[in-house]
Amino acid sequence: MDDDFEFEMSPLCQEISSGGKTVKVEIYGDGEGKWILEIEDQNGNSTVWDDPFETDSSALTEAKKSILGETITTFIGPEDGKSSGNWK
Repeated sequence: MDDDFEFEMSPLCQEISSGGKTVKVEIYGDGEGKWILEIEDQNGNSTVWDDPFETDSSALTEAKKSILGETITTFIGPEDGKSSGNWK
């Protein structure tokens, strides 16, 4: 892999808040024309989707559907970054 590779960040990256909690939705190019979705919490924990998306807008739609469907707390991990087994 090229060490000089720079991620192409989507202009659709944003913060989403619900129930007093906020997560960052990061969408970036994979270098092959597809888009990677990552949701990061305020503690630096992240959830990254295994499969890339065809468009950045489809990645954003998936993020919003997941946050609404599973609740935002699903994407908030432990402050120390150590899972007790009940976080993704």
